Amino acid sequence: MKIWIDADACPRAIKDIIFRASNRLQIPTIMVANQPLHTPKSKWITSRVVGKGFDVADDHIVDEMSAEDIVITQDIPLAAEVVEKGAVAIDVRGELFTHSNIKQRLTMRNFNEEVRNAGIMTGGPKAFSDADKRRFAGTLDRLLSKRTRPK
Repeated sequence: MKIWIDADACPRAIKDIIFRASNRLQIPTIMVANQPLHTPKSKWITSRVVGKGFDVADDHIVDEMSAEDIVITQDIPLAAEVVEKGAVAIDVRGELFTHSNIKQRLTMRNFNEEVRNAGIMTGGPKAFSDADKRRFAGTLDRLLSKRTRPK
């Protein structure tokens, strides 16, 4: 199992939570971005710089990940591809994407994009909060506990 981070837009607080879990449980963690990123000194944490362009980091993650992996992303289309490949995706606010909810999330994302493109809706997502950080930490902890428990 590996943890993949769609790192370009991932909040620092979320990366820190993942880094602590990665080191504690000795899980390889790979940050993927279009630019060099600072990684803590750890044999468990690395980063990969991919070319610039639309969905280049997403495509790299999907090509390299396996069904045992966990992907951290805010990108709903990427989450849909991850779920399709049998892996788990979590957004930075702690929402777990599954076969039962990803189609609805993708439909809502596409609808909201159409509304924004038509100039009807303005603004972006709500500000990232401490509650979001706690929800993410709880979701990640529960998921890792299930996956690392001796069988």
